Amino acid sequence: MTNLSKGTTKSSAPKGDTAPRRLRFSRIFERAVHGIFIICGLVTVGCVLLLTVWLCMAGIPAIREIGLWNFLFGTEWAPTASEPEYGILPFLLSSVWGTAGAVIIGVPVGFFSAVWLSKCAPKKIRAAADVVIGVLAGIPSVVYGLVGMLVLVPAIRKIFNIPDGAGLFAAIIVLAVMILPSVIRVSINALDAVPPEYEEASLALGATHEETCFRVSVPAAKSGIAAAVVLGVGRAVGEAMAVMMVSGNAANMPGLFESVRFLTTAVASEMSYASGLQREALFSIALVLFFFIMLINAALNFFLKKGGADKA
Repeated sequence: MTNLSKGTTKSSAPKGDTAPRRLRFSRIFERAVHGIFIICGLVTVGCVLLLTVWLCMAGIPAIREIGLWNFLFGTEWAPTASEPEYGILPFLLSSVWGTAGAVIIGVPVGFFSAVWLSKCAPKKIRAAADVVIGVLAGIPSVVYGLVGMLVLVPAIRKIFNIPDGAGLFAAIIVLAVMILPSVIRVSINALDAVPPEYEEASLALGATHEETCFRVSVPAAKSGIAAAVVLGVGRAVGEAMAVMMVSGNAANMPGLFESVRFLTTAVASEMSYASGLQREALFSIALVLFFFIMLINAALNFFLKKGGADKA
């Protein structure tokens, strides 16, 4: 009996020693991962702060010299004239109208496509659509611009019988197509994450499949769909190359079939040869674009939080 008890004690001792070691290792690993996450977050915040400070330092001097009112609300951009003009109102309005038009066209199409693919489409069509969406998301913007310049611009010129099809309308169409992959993919992920119990309960109460989709699944995935809209808006605001190729790239006040220049294309088209005050003014345009994007994101987040609070 004594030998048996000793053997039992010896065999159980290693197990008792291993458990605390594993627990200590698990705690150390969790702390290390937690520290890595904190460092990554601080690096991200630091990069944003450094970018903000650098843009302010590079852009404010030109605004002081030109004048804030003349810079933001001037209608003429002629940096190489005998009397230079540095008004960016045409660029600002073109960016606003172009982004708004792309969102009005692209977001509804992407939203309804995501709802259909997530809740109604057969598995084979869903799989094929996932491949197509992935390909569209990976196509470089210059390819979109090339297709728009060779196909869309001549089509607009022929359909509407105008001298040149390159303008704001062509830029809106191209931007609407470019934001579709982001809107569709993120919206599908949000809709797929809705617990199936919500839909089963709705169907059990007598709701139709369509009512369940739009009155149960969509509200439950509202935050993810809103994130998809924010990504689409950011893509539309920040695009330069494709817009430059189809918009005509002329500093005109925005008209639907007029050649226009966006904030992004103004910086991209002149930075390579600009110097002096013109170069500083381009940094000021980048500063305006930076705050313009921040304002849009803040406004979207405000209205989303307000809508959630009102619903609660």
